[in-house]
Amino acid sequence: MPSLEEKLGERLTELEIKASFTEDLLDKLDQTVIRQQTQINALISEILHLRQQLSNPQNESQRNLRDELPPHY
Repeated sequence: MPSLEEKLGERLTELEIKASFTEDLLDKLDQTVIRQQTQINALISEILHLRQQLSNPQNESQRNLRDELPPHY
């Protein structure tokens, strides 16, 4: 029969292992959140850029897709 000290030692080891896995999971989640925030920021920037393009009057330098239709349309 294991002594009280052995039981406590085993329990402490199990808790340390769980804490280690929890820290690893937290690090992975942090990296996921950072990556997603970077993607969100890029998408926001793209949306703002597209909105700006739509709000500005079209220049002659901008191409009109209707002008590029093949003759059979």
